[in-house]
Amino acid sequence: MAAASTRPIAADATSARDEAFVPGFAAAFEGAFDYAGAFSSGALSDAIREDIPAAHRRAWARLARPGTWWTAEERVAIAAETRAAVYCPFCRERREALSPFSVEGEHAHVTADVLPRAAVDAVHRLVTDATRLSGSWIEGLAQKGVPDTHYVELLSIVVAIRSIDAFHRAMGLAPEPLPTPFPASETGAPSRKRPAVTETRTAWVPLIVPAKLEAENDDLFPAAPMVPNVIKALSLVPDGVRWLKDLSQAHYLPMAGGEMMDFSRGRGPLSRAQTELIAGRVSALNECFY
Repeated sequence: MAAASTRPIAADATSARDEAFVPGFAAAFEGAFDYAGAFSSGALSDAIREDIPAAHRRAWARLARPGTWWTAEERVAIAAETRAAVYCPFCRERREALSPFSVEGEHAHVTADVLPRAAVDAVHRLVTDATRLSGSWIEGLAQKGVPDTHYVELLSIVVAIRSIDAFHRAMGLAPEPLPTPFPASETGAPSRKRPAVTETRTAWVPLIVPAKLEAENDDLFPAAPMVPNVIKALSLVPDGVRWLKDLSQAHYLPMAGGEMMDFSRGRGPLSRAQTELIAGRVSALNECFY
């Protein structure tokens, strides 16, 4: 694992809340995600926009710190299991079974006893068999040591790692080494703060109600008459939404200012129609029912 640099990173926080989430980016990863160096050496055939490695470094800074419910060590362990699941023989066997709940076995896990067994299984299912998850399975996780809050934060980590690793795969780059978790003596414990007002009618996990946002979370959603459910999906853990927004701004489009929902607006050399065509194709390949 790569050790964290103590030098500040030259990247802007996406909001004041982000700066609170990763205080001052004081211990960031300036040497990580060196796409400019890869381009100079010929390992990359195309230069990469500077905002993309900056977002990836912020992701690593977030990953290496305590979250809302998981410790820094547990968060990095979730990231490691996210990568290991791709090569897990038991996941392949289960994926081929008629029902994902009809096969028993052991995952090829890589994090010893850092995580509850149910958390390891949740990560592997999310990575390898997400289309066959169910609401009753998520409800059952709580009895196995993974309550809804922990599940949503775990999901936010899986999403971030899969997004960044997919970018590397598309560019022909090896995955970035995972960060070393910061010691609790430097970063404290998880905040363990659950939003005061949520609703449970829309999804398998509680969602924040945009009209009843607490002041400390009023940066989460764009000012629009309707907030898409896909953006609210991680809102039981508000920092998960902030992480998703930061990566979406670099990989896709900003949520702020209504740019993402305005289909006349695009970014870069592709038109918005071309961008959405690629996004739709990727979603289909991933069997995304949303």
